[in-house]
Amino acid sequence: MPLMSMTQPRLFESDTTNGPLRSNAPTFVNNMSLPIHRWFRFSAGYSAEWVVDSINEFLAKAGQSRAVVLDPFAGSGTTLLAASTLDCESYGWEAQDFIFRIADAKVRCMDADPTLLLKTARSVIDESKQSQTGKWGHDEPKLLQKCYSEEALVELRGLQESVYGARFEMDDSTWKLLWLALVSTLRPASHVGTAQWQYVLPNKRKISTVDPSEGFMLKARMIADDISVTKAKLSGKMAISHHDARLPSELSKDCVDLVVTSPPYANNFDYADATRLEMTFLGEVTAYSDLKRVREPLVHACSQHMVGYDATVAIEDPILAPIVDRLGPIYEELSDVRSTRGGKKAYHAMVVAYFHDMARVWQYVRAAVRPGGQALFVVGDSAPYGVYTPVDELHGELAIAAGFESYKFTKTRDRNIKWKNRKHRVPLKEGVLEVLG
Repeated sequence: MPLMSMTQPRLFESDTTNGPLRSNAPTFVNNMSLPIHRWFRFSAGYSAEWVVDSINEFLAKAGQSRAVVLDPFAGSGTTLLAASTLDCESYGWEAQDFIFRIADAKVRCMDADPTLLLKTARSVIDESKQSQTGKWGHDEPKLLQKCYSEEALVELRGLQESVYGARFEMDDSTWKLLWLALVSTLRPASHVGTAQWQYVLPNKRKISTVDPSEGFMLKARMIADDISVTKAKLSGKMAISHHDARLPSELSKDCVDLVVTSPPYANNFDYADATRLEMTFLGEVTAYSDLKRVREPLVHACSQHMVGYDATVAIEDPILAPIVDRLGPIYEELSDVRSTRGGKKAYHAMVVAYFHDMARVWQYVRAAVRPGGQALFVVGDSAPYGVYTPVDELHGELAIAAGFESYKFTKTRDRNIKWKNRKHRVPLKEGVLEVLG
């Protein structure tokens, strides 16, 4: 059965009906009907059309025809690709290695020949049929044995061997796009489900799956078709770096006009676990414990990341002085509440670690943004164990402390209203934090 609809996607376009703050700005869902963006579903992403609207609005207000755009949490490349369609130069930083490679492959599409890509994909499938042993790999990681039938895993391994075996016979952009086609086929070829936020669900079976070779070819054809339609519209330079936003970058001081991004939320989403299936297939992790090193370069945003972290030291760091009067009571309340909960999750330390990390991010973002520039952060507030944390306000105060002049928050939607099994009923919101330089 088809991997997904192969109907012609609409191009990047501005939604003038609902404006730049429409309610789906923080969500990735609309991107799945947009060329290039739809190649890999990254649930932590946001709307490319909103990015186009936001850049256009900035250009109109600034009286500019172009801008230099930065995304310090580039994810799968949404901001860079949207900026390029407006002939804007863009830079992205992404610390999660697997997601960085997804974005890097997308950015390389500007250099790819769609005809050559399809020809090479067909050769990969032909070669893979010769390399399949037909033997079930009992030494495969347990997660893969739960997620694939014998036939599917053998076929996927054949495709992997063929793609990697031909790596040095291809140009760099073709290889990276075929690698993307392979990893994008892993979920459709699995008989198990995927949660809304990409966690794989080994105990939940799907109704249908896609044949691995068919899925790989469909994905390669989608990529080739999208490049043919969109390549000429990607006129702005794009550069993606495997970089931790908490550290100094190679960007020159005052070189950025506009920042458009969405940082991790302090809501216990594990950005390492979200792509564990793909990383396991690639041999980069073999067990859940291996995710510890995947989390190391990431902003602390989940309790799983808190092993060995000393929040009492972090909260006394002068970098948190601008918000410690508000953050301290939250930390203390969470410390008390967690002692009454069975899981005793380290949310108290997580909240401190999150803002300690983000304080450094704001400083490096401020250094890159020119005077008079702007930053747009899609953010959501948090209430671990029911203890409310005004994330937008604390971000804003850290931005001011870093040297920005002012901030305002505009809500785009309510959160925590659909799920009946939540352990708290604290109203939450999501929206855009606009910071002026």
